[in-house]
Amino acid sequence: MSLPLLIAPALLAAAALLMAHRPPARGARLLRVPEIAALGALVIALAAGASLWLSGPVTSPLIGFAGIGLSVRLDIVSVAMALTVAFVGWIVLRFSRVAMDGEARQPAFMGWMSATIACVLLLVTAGNVVQLALGWVATGAALHRLLLFYSGRPGAQRAARKKALSGIVASGSLLLAVGLLVAGFGTSDIAAINAAAQAGQDTGTLWLAALLLAVAAIFKSALVPTHAWLTEVMEAPTPVSALLHAGVVNAGGFLLIRFADVLVAVPGVLAVLALIGGFSALIGAAVALTQPAVKTALAWSTSAQMGFMVLQCGLALFPLALLHIVAHSLYKAHAFLATGDAVREVAAIRRPGPVAVPKLGAVARAFGLALALYVVVGLAFGIGSKPPQTVALGAILIFGVVYLIAQGLADLAPRALAWRTVAMSVAATVAYFALQQGATLASTGTLPPPPAPDGLIWATIILALVSFAIAAVAQTTFPLWAGHPAAAGMRVHLMNGLYINAVLERLSGRWTPGKEEIQ
Repeated sequence: MSLPLLIAPALLAAAALLMAHRPPARGARLLRVPEIAALGALVIALAAGASLWLSGPVTSPLIGFAGIGLSVRLDIVSVAMALTVAFVGWIVLRFSRVAMDGEARQPAFMGWMSATIACVLLLVTAGNVVQLALGWVATGAALHRLLLFYSGRPGAQRAARKKALSGIVASGSLLLAVGLLVAGFGTSDIAAINAAAQAGQDTGTLWLAALLLAVAAIFKSALVPTHAWLTEVMEAPTPVSALLHAGVVNAGGFLLIRFADVLVAVPGVLAVLALIGGFSALIGAAVALTQPAVKTALAWSTSAQMGFMVLQCGLALFPLALLHIVAHSLYKAHAFLATGDAVREVAAIRRPGPVAVPKLGAVARAFGLALALYVVVGLAFGIGSKPPQTVALGAILIFGVVYLIAQGLADLAPRALAWRTVAMSVAATVAYFALQQGATLASTGTLPPPPAPDGLIWATIILALVSFAIAAVAQTTFPLWAGHPAAAGMRVHLMNGLYINAVLERLSGRWTPGKEEIQ
């Protein structure tokens, strides 16, 4: 059932060609063809999942010669990604058929959406590095056309230009890494490359290939400071944002997961990924909280989520990173497609009354209760036998629970709220351990377990724990110091994204459009 997976992108490619060569009239039945093709891709992905369950991981024979051609890798990574991409693509295409009704170029839009989804499916199901690189580059090219759907808008031009520059760096890094891997291991088969790396075969350039893979993933996933294009794509229609944030931007994380064994063989690269990912997660989350526009806040949130996912990869927690990609895709697609209703609902809500502000004592008790809860639940799930990276990541997630518990422990908070927050915290902690255990079991034999941390990884873990703990304290105690003039100044800086984008534009010589461009 591996080779039939190639039918999934073929269906969507055929739909794209139909939209290009025979554009349907408004309201025509043929406008349903892209969503039907996506539904067919979803059915094929489900069948591939059943085949994986019955027969186990396998790579199909290569359709081509000299290592160049098409092949499919059927394992938990490809199936999970194919199911996610096909499902989100189906939903987005259904939404687009209605939301874009009346647009003069709706068939072209539906066609390029179908082409983008087809390219992503070709990428995530690739069994060889040549096909993977082809899908990677083709995805960027198809997305570029979507970003320029309203090509006359200066904002769209600017975002597309920035995305193209990031794409060039990411694609160039990937192509160089692919060349090094093929030359070093003498094969283009992804499973064979990972097996050789896992067996300890060092080609002499393995560290450089791993570093280039990391660079490609960082630029593709729009981590800070490579995020500028991601926060400026709002000139494109909403379905583009939903597909981009829910599927395309995850390609960087998929690349790291797909070559997990290569990265594990080079611990220094993992440490760099963890540091950059953690930094992006903290900065992106802080900036997202200050954005007045819903879509901009969601874009910064995506940068933060991708940073946290890269942090997971840096800690060699690849099963959790894969789970994160799937969950984030589903959540973010829904968030973007529901932004219109969300704005109306918030506008209809009555102004809330006074908020119970937790004082320092309540914050301290919340930290103690959260950590105690983590230890108790963790012991029930055998935390003593888990790798230090897993324990550390759980502690970071628990810091997020502190904010929830602190609201319930505030002096003015009703007792019912306190019990409710504690119950939700228990549920969140149990869910973390249960999902972590389930993801690890599902990927056993496909993704490597985290290695014993060396001094560099230990330093990275401690730095991440301290940084996220400070962020948790700052967020929880914010109402206590929000009135300070320094807090107001910090909010202004965060609303402007710490001016990272402006600095990069100045350095690249691309400042805001001049009058001649706007006209």
